[in-house]
Amino acid sequence: MTNVRLNGVPVDAYPRHAPEARRGRMRPITTTGHPVLHRPCRPVTAYGTTELAQLVEDLFATMYAADGMGLAANQIGVNLRLFVYDWTENGTRHVGHLANPVITRSSGRTLDEEGCLSVPGRFARVPRAEHVAVHGADQHGTPLTITGSGYFARCLQHETDYTRGRLFRDRRRPKKGRSR
Repeated sequence: MTNVRLNGVPVDAYPRHAPEARRGRMRPITTTGHPVLHRPCRPVTAYGTTELAQLVEDLFATMYAADGMGLAANQIGVNLRLFVYDWTENGTRHVGHLANPVITRSSGRTLDEEGCLSVPGRFARVPRAEHVAVHGADQHGTPLTITGSGYFARCLQHETDYTRGRLFRDRRRPKKGRSR
């Protein structure tokens, strides 16, 4: 049985995909080289709007269609500090979204392989913290702190980096035999 944490809070049951995805539409994924990926995003300042709700829905729909575990707004061409995630590890499923993410705590170091929907077909070993806490807000402006360990911590760091205009390959340690 999998435990589910929705925006960091345990819930009793949750569907296979976030309900927002049913209302969202898939958007094209922006790939490396597009300027929106390589500069810090604007902070979310208007919470509780239909536009922000639609963006969260579209992010979930696009992430699931692309078989991803996280997706930042700039990866669909939107210059806002926002991402969604859905990742299961060690019997716990983490699902949610975070606006204006800031890593407030990190510890430990790990080196593991990462890839990205915006850098198709490329992988690299990337150093990351083993444990993190990321603070931000949900689409309604409610403050959230999401904690993660292992690969979920890697996901949180990866997506937070995107909102700051930094791709995983900017942190990489190239793996022998793989293209850069």
